[in-house]
Amino acid sequence: MTAVNSSDQLSIAVIGGSGLYAMEGLELLREHRLETPFGPTSDLLMEGRLKGTPVVFLARHGRHHHLLPAEVPYRANIWALRSLGVRYLIGCCAVGSLQESIPVLDAVVPNQFIDRTVVRQASFFGEGCVAHIAFADPTCPVLSKYVHAAAAQVMASAHTAHDQGTYVCIEGPAFSTRAESELYRRWQGDVIGMTSLTEAKLAREAEMAYACLAMVTDYDCWHPNHDTVSVEMVIANLRANATTTHSILQTCLPVLAAEQPESAAHQALATALLTPPDQVPGPTRQRLDLLTRPYWGPYQL
Repeated sequence: MTAVNSSDQLSIAVIGGSGLYAMEGLELLREHRLETPFGPTSDLLMEGRLKGTPVVFLARHGRHHHLLPAEVPYRANIWALRSLGVRYLIGCCAVGSLQESIPVLDAVVPNQFIDRTVVRQASFFGEGCVAHIAFADPTCPVLSKYVHAAAAQVMASAHTAHDQGTYVCIEGPAFSTRAESELYRRWQGDVIGMTSLTEAKLAREAEMAYACLAMVTDYDCWHPNHDTVSVEMVIANLRANATTTHSILQTCLPVLAAEQPESAAHQALATALLTPPDQVPGPTRQRLDLLTRPYWGPYQL
């Protein structure tokens, strides 16, 4: 299907990470297979209603989990969601804990990242157009409050929802060495994962409010009683976390849709674009038109 124009009806999206390949309770209305300037998306974009709330869902690694973290087409995913009108994006992910105070099956809504990736395409810009977004606060504090409030409500009787934390984003697909895990703890990292930072950077360039819902599946390898991370361990905890995540989303999204809060991220490019538009090569200008149109006007061939 082709992209639709920006619409409040499609202002919210959820990206599901490991273990979250569909949205429980989603009334599917249509599927979008979008062609983007950055290639195909990870999977079809699922447009539907969750308890009456319009939402778009995308499986980050594909519904059958066939994409490594570095293989995820992050630019295509974010561009496609923005072309559907999305302005609020919740990225769900599985993480390891780097701190005793954040046990397995807790949730963290990170407010900071440390980037340890090396081969990601993490910007829409380049090829004749320069932009530098502000990224001191890499997640949207407004949207993050909605996510944390829902998580705290859902998890109150069992586990803890932490309202902030530092997410160390590694390249993967291998888990950390013990030396690396201990290093990240000395850096005051709280959780460790392989995906969300790249998403957060691109969402900011696309002027989308971004929040991360990180669900803890393991203790990485630093913990003396949990010093080996296995796929079997992670999968068992993924299943438990998926149930919790569905409940958090069902609690959060109706409130978010009703209030549609303002976010500074919605004007992130206002002070970021450096290259004069008349100096940007035509193919680059055309490729970026979805993002730059509010500031430069529509691109004319």
